[in-house]
Amino acid sequence: MSGLQPFFADLHVHIGRSDSGQPVKISASKDLTFRSIAKEASERKGIGLIGVIDCHSPAVQADIERCLDSGEMEEAEGGGIRYGNTVILLGAEMEVREPGGGPFHLLGYLPDLRAMKQWTEWMKPRMKNVLLSSQRIRVTARELQAELLARGGLLVPAHVFTPHRGLLGCSADRLSDRLEPDGISAVELGLSADTDMADRISELSVYPFLTNSDAHSTGMIGRECNELRLLQPSFAEFAKALSKQEGREVTANYGLHPQLGKYHSTFCSACKKAVNSRTREETAEACPSCGSRKLIRGVAGRIDQLADREEPLHPAGRAPYRQQVPLTFFPGVGKKMLERLLTEAGTEMDILHRIPREQIAAVAGERIAAAIIAAREGKLSFRAGSGGAYGTLEPF
Repeated sequence: MSGLQPFFADLHVHIGRSDSGQPVKISASKDLTFRSIAKEASERKGIGLIGVIDCHSPAVQADIERCLDSGEMEEAEGGGIRYGNTVILLGAEMEVREPGGGPFHLLGYLPDLRAMKQWTEWMKPRMKNVLLSSQRIRVTARELQAELLARGGLLVPAHVFTPHRGLLGCSADRLSDRLEPDGISAVELGLSADTDMADRISELSVYPFLTNSDAHSTGMIGRECNELRLLQPSFAEFAKALSKQEGREVTANYGLHPQLGKYHSTFCSACKKAVNSRTREETAEACPSCGSRKLIRGVAGRIDQLADREEPLHPAGRAPYRQQVPLTFFPGVGKKMLERLLTEAGTEMDILHRIPREQIAAVAGERIAAAIIAAREGKLSFRAGSGGAYGTLEPF
């Protein structure tokens, strides 16, 4: 369709503090503000659509209004806030807990600041502290879903397989146990899973997958992202892409190799060892090393439990999953080298996926350039992450 273009999109980024110093996401960097996220996405990362999922906080809303009043930003046609080459989607992450399962997170996106302010007013009496991110809300997931959809919002289960606050990771065996299936816009895979793993579960075949960073620091923005085909970045175009309307769609998921994720493998909290997934011990009820039952079930093992297919079956039109290794994961890419690459070579997305090897080598040297190209071609090996620790690259 004429006029459609590819845009990188990272749709799950946290705010650490407001401009006034008000805490928003306690565990996130204080340098993550609405303004700094917009600047990083537009000028350094090359991300056209970024979802900031703490926009329900009144302190963040005040920052947004100041950016609009000053003319630094503007409301985008179709919904969202424009800064430079990037449009910011306004989102909220909410925690729900229902009988029979652990707490889980849901992402909600709304078209504009007015709608988000109204959402804040709805949440306020149902939540202990609406100023903070990812707070427990005293409603069922279905009640939240119905209210969000009635306001023109989009609902996405967050990091759906993780043992900490993933709907399928710790709360239920099916999305339909907690939510109305027709009211789910997409499923966020999380850092420790990919499309091949998720498409072993037939219930998920009808949903587009999203790979987002869940960034708690500026450097992590874009570590997972999506490529969307849109007319322009906006809320309305994003909604069309999720429902495949008028040629808009998710054309690729760029995600960490699942083994780099913090919860890929099952971990024994007693002996502090990862359970070896290669021997299919992921489904063990006790640690094979010490016998303890204090296991943090990894994403790989949880999917083994839930899967109703031995092999993945990708539905027609499923976006390809392209493994991505962020620049900061490469040995030799410290703070100074990262700054050189972003200043002299291009944005992080261009370096990871588009810029020729020779151009990267001219800035970072042949060894780092070779590793980036090897990651681009899927030729690296990894040591799996578990128990909250990221995986690492094997020596190359």
